[in-house]
Amino acid sequence: MSPLDISLADLIARLNEELPEADELARISEARLRAQTLSDLGDQLLDHYVSKAKQGGASWSEIGDAIGVTRQAAQQRHTPTPFDRYTNLNRHSIVLAQEAARTHKHDSIGTEHLLLGLLGEPRGLAYEVLVAKAGSEQRVRDTIEAAMPPAGKKAPRGHIAFRPEGKEAIEQALRASAELGHDWVGTEHALLGLIRTEGSPAAQILRDLGFTPDELRETVSVEITKRSATHGKQ
Repeated sequence: MSPLDISLADLIARLNEELPEADELARISEARLRAQTLSDLGDQLLDHYVSKAKQGGASWSEIGDAIGVTRQAAQQRHTPTPFDRYTNLNRHSIVLAQEAARTHKHDSIGTEHLLLGLLGEPRGLAYEVLVAKAGSEQRVRDTIEAAMPPAGKKAPRGHIAFRPEGKEAIEQALRASAELGHDWVGTEHALLGLIRTEGSPAAQILRDLGFTPDELRETVSVEITKRSATHGKQ
C-alpha cells in the first residue's frame, strides 16, 4: 500500500481528464514527463530529510543505513548543493524548468527554461513581479516562447544538465540573496539572478518586458518587505 494519499488510479484519471482528446501515444509522452517530475520531487523530499538528519547530528553511516546504501554512497548523493537554501517554491521552479526543457526537446537547461519555471509557480513572488510588470501571464509566456531555440528531435531522458549561463544564474541568485541579507533563496532571488546573467536569453527577455537590473532589485526589496509578514519566503 502506498504511504501517500494518492494512487495510480488517481494519476491515470487526472491525466485522462486533462487530455481528453489525446491519443494513447500522446498520453505516453505526457505520462513520461509526469513520471520524471514525480521522480524529481521524490529526490527533493529525500534531500530535505537527509538535511534535517544532518542538522540533528546524524552520521553519514546512520543516514546510509536509513536509505539502504553505504555511507559513501549516501554522502556522495546528498552532499550540499547550491539548492540547499532554495525555498520549496523555488525548488519547484527548477523542476518545472527541467520539464520545460524536456517538453521543448532541449538537451540542456538554459536561463529561458529557468524563467519559464518561475512563471509556472504562481505562488512565488517572482511570478507576481513578472505579471505585474508585463500586464498578463500570457505576455510573459509569449515573450519567453518567442526566444526559445528550435525544438530538438527527441525529448531527452533522465537528468538534464544546466548550460553555463544557467549555472551562472543560479550563482547570481545566491549572491542576490546574500546581498539583501537573506538566509533563503526564493523565486524573487532567482529572478534577480536571471537579469544579472548578462548576455543570457532570460536577461534579454526581462529587458524586453521593461525590466532593468536596478529597478528589479528595488521592486523585489520592496515587495519582500511588504509580503514577508503574510506570505513568508517565496
